[in-house]
Amino acid sequence: MQINSGMPTDARQLVGEKLAHLLADLYIIYVQTQNFHWNLVGKEFYSLHLLLEKQYQDLSLVIDELAERIRALGLHVDGSLAGFQSLSSIREPRLVMPIPDALEHLLTNQEVVVRHARQVGSLADNHADHATVDFIGRLLGLLEKSGWMVRSQLES
Repeated sequence: MQINSGMPTDARQLVGEKLAHLLADLYIIYVQTQNFHWNLVGKEFYSLHLLLEKQYQDLSLVIDELAERIRALGLHVDGSLAGFQSLSSIREPRLVMPIPDALEHLLTNQEVVVRHARQVGSLADNHADHATVDFIGRLLGLLEKSGWMVRSQLES
């Protein structure tokens, strides 16, 4: 069915494809955060266990909203693990890490997504896609807050 929202088809396609890459990156970070939540050990276990649980719960909500935004633009969402892995610029480690290494890994990946989200936000703004710009603004706030909390754990 044709979408007549005032946003040209090619612009919706371009923004939607960039959002699909962002969705894949966020999903990989979601899985990493949950993995670290389950497998961290050490003196700070309990506080980090709670912090990471909150972060992956927040990511779950934003992932759903992002997938729905892609659908609203008229694109199909490949929600398979293989699809996410093929689109994501983030690779997940296949091992359990010491707490500082896990947090640094998570922080590095969050910062990759923040930079990517800024680019997608600028692209959406150039195409007057105000709903995507709004979403990206809220996503950046969430990711920057998550990064601050992880970074604070790494400072001594």
